[in-house]
Amino acid sequence: MADGDGAAASRNLTEHSTGGGEKGLPRRGKSSSGRTLNTAQIPLVASHPEVYEPCDDSFALVDALLSDKAQLLALQPRLCMEVGCGSGYVITSLAIMLRQLASGTQYLATDINKHAAETTQATLEAHGVHADVMVTDIVSGLEKRLAGMVDVVVINPPYVPTPEEEIGCKGIASSWAGGLNGRQVIDRILPAVREILSERGWLYMVTLEDNDPLDICHLMSEMGYASRVVLKRCTEEESLFVFKFWRDPHTGTNASPKSPKSESWFSQLPFKSLWHKGS
Repeated sequence: MADGDGAAASRNLTEHSTGGGEKGLPRRGKSSSGRTLNTAQIPLVASHPEVYEPCDDSFALVDALLSDKAQLLALQPRLCMEVGCGSGYVITSLAIMLRQLASGTQYLATDINKHAAETTQATLEAHGVHADVMVTDIVSGLEKRLAGMVDVVVINPPYVPTPEEEIGCKGIASSWAGGLNGRQVIDRILPAVREILSERGWLYMVTLEDNDPLDICHLMSEMGYASRVVLKRCTEEESLFVFKFWRDPHTGTNASPKSPKSESWFSQLPFKSLWHKGS
């Protein structure tokens, strides 16, 4: 990252903090949140004891998307994807926000936890929106089929610093266990997402201050992406950031797969064969 980029990122980390009177965030605990009709409704979000429920980090990501709603509508994304969908709250909210684009946008969600995939499907159905939901690790098995095709990726990753042996745990622990500095899963996600983002693609991702977000921006800069803080929320214990990343012709190498031709691109992806309700 150039010195100017680093200075800009540092300013962003400071300027987007919440006011001192705002209630802070717990460490991945339950919370209530007043949502609008532009998002998934909490009473309709399905649950399972082994699935991470919507919490303040989920709400922060959706609020960041809401703040960018006009830009997202103008982008007219063809394919939106959530990596690590959990309860389905975020991907459902995104589909509701962009509902006016009608059938022009498709949605895809992945999670390593089968119970999360089932819960996400139930949440989508309860809100009358659709996404293809698959059980897989990040985008494993989809890299070639999705290369350069996804216009919007949203991620609330496992960012909590934990012992390395907790990485890869089954069930709900997979939603938060981030290993050393909370970065071990994030550092696997970033290059995988780079391969699937389209030339005009945007990535929205939640990070914790302990994750060294400036270093994440530096890594993304080396891959050809500019960044900005869309939203920041703080407590006495931690600070959460929602970053937006996009390709910048003046940053990094920008060597990436070209988007395929538009005709029949989505119908050629056998998503249904990878997971379906009740599998």
